[in-house]
Amino acid sequence: MTISSMILQNVTSINSTLDNQFFHFHYVNITNPLPISVHFDIHPLNVTIAYLFIYKFDQIPSSDGSNSDGWTIFCPSNLTNESLYTYFINNQQTLNHQSIVFGFRELNLTEIENLCSNSSINMTLPIINQPRNFISNYELRIYTSGCFYYEKNNQWQYDGLIVGPLTNHFQTQCFSNHLTTFASVYQILPTPINWKYVFANADFSKNKTIYLTIIIVSIIYISLMIYARYKDRKDIEKLGVTFLPDNDKKDRYFYQILIFTGHRKEAGTKSKVHIVLSGDKDETRIRTLSDSHRQIFQRGGVNAFLMSVPKSLGLLNYARIWHDNTGTGSSSSWFLKYIIVRDLQTMEKFHFISQQWFAVEKDDGKIERILPVAGDIEKQAFSYMVSKNAYHSVSDGHLWFSIFSRPPSNQFTRVQR
Repeated sequence: MTISSMILQNVTSINSTLDNQFFHFHYVNITNPLPISVHFDIHPLNVTIAYLFIYKFDQIPSSDGSNSDGWTIFCPSNLTNESLYTYFINNQQTLNHQSIVFGFRELNLTEIENLCSNSSINMTLPIINQPRNFISNYELRIYTSGCFYYEKNNQWQYDGLIVGPLTNHFQTQCFSNHLTTFASVYQILPTPINWKYVFANADFSKNKTIYLTIIIVSIIYISLMIYARYKDRKDIEKLGVTFLPDNDKKDRYFYQILIFTGHRKEAGTKSKVHIVLSGDKDETRIRTLSDSHRQIFQRGGVNAFLMSVPKSLGLLNYARIWHDNTGTGSSSSWFLKYIIVRDLQTMEKFHFISQQWFAVEKDDGKIERILPVAGDIEKQAFSYMVSKNAYHSVSDGHLWFSIFSRPPSNQFTRVQR
């Protein structure tokens, strides 16, 4: 059965600076509810090098290679057209095993001459009595394959199916003793890490780029954490609803007013802002939107106010809003995006869209505007929807940008992002 070709996976390159040793050992987990075959592809970067390959199931082979479940000699004459040494352990051999520990030994010129001749190749395991350094790198790829059939109880089974030796990363060969429809499966195993090599070559002089990258990334990460923590604490100060200072204690009808300040440069203001809400039943007196405990109407901010009135205003018609231009310098002007007023008794919302400057030196120079309540058409207007959706997408939805522009009301903090 032929399946589509696998893309070659990244592999580990073994350097030649390790201390003398008998083998480079690697561990592979083959735990699987169904037996699988294991395939080894070794790519020597020096094609004149030969290797001794040994393996043992569930434990480490002896350092001299005498205690193993299998072994072979990889000679230059065994290289495939892709310059690979290949080895195959079928699904009958791996049955009831959980792991394979395998090792490589690079053969010297004398061993190559003795072991790779036609008369002696793979006859007897060579005597391993001296450690040896690797003088050339090699690359390693490991993957598993299997042949299974779907039986009547809706379970995958393997009996009567054997993975054939012609299986490679392009196709699977399955031997079957019954005429059942069957299928094959591939799994690319993680490339084993040679920790001895890693720690033996961990000095700074050989890994300057890696260490500098880690240091720079760590500094950036710590700096962002400090910044995010500082801004999170500032965001906490912005949370909560401000009770208007001119609320009358006798009033028992409440409205929540949400003021959205724009993100444009110098959009925030320190001028005093006043508002009048008018409905079909009544209108408010002039109300001052202020907070003596924190700064409000900051750039990109959302401020919530609780306003009490003697009775319901009915369906709101317009909002008259202005500021007194008492802020100093650029803090006198203000860019108002929109206002949302919620009747806390009926939970009905009223939208007042502005998207304009309240500034004597910008746009039309006005610092007072009457905003009619927005209907469905106005709320679906392109400019309003783009502004609203873009604000939420960038300030809250984007994982990185939201570190700098997260809405204070969101419980997903900057540090967590």
